[in-house]
Amino acid sequence: MEFIETILEGAYIINLDPKGDERGSFTRMFCQKELSKIGFNKNVVQINHSITNEKGTIRGMHYQDGSSSEIKIIRVIKGSVYDVIVDMRPSSNTYLKWISVTLSKDSPQLLYVPQGFAHGFQTLSQDVEMIYQHSTFYDPSSERGFCYNDPKIGISWPLPISVVSERDLNYPKI
Repeated sequence: MEFIETILEGAYIINLDPKGDERGSFTRMFCQKELSKIGFNKNVVQINHSITNEKGTIRGMHYQDGSSSEIKIIRVIKGSVYDVIVDMRPSSNTYLKWISVTLSKDSPQLLYVPQGFAHGFQTLSQDVEMIYQHSTFYDPSSERGFCYNDPKIGISWPLPISVVSERDLNYPKI
């Protein structure tokens, strides 16, 4: 695993190192010992699988607050996405700043999302599947979000928007 620091404090792109031969390939996607190098000292308590059918769909911007704040490690296993994270930590030097990264099944990368970050994505292809590893159990009472097109954040989505859930449309602006 190679850890690439982003401009957001504590957020990393993780390049994986697939090993291949005539049979195919093998890739380690999680290693507690390796992840401890970037300060990951939690357990993975939940693994979620997301399926999004329509190209141009936006999911986000979501996060959990308080003691339910979570670290996420994200991998695309089918299709591709424009993945966005926003630093929601008021005490951070990168508060309300965002980055994007294109994740795809063809690129051996993970996105490491620290506690206190909002996450969302837009699908760049049909039939996208993603795997999320979480450090905290989902708590609906701690769920937070803001509108994906909030002008204060100014996320530039790459495609015309095809689908957004009612919940995501109704999140407030910051």
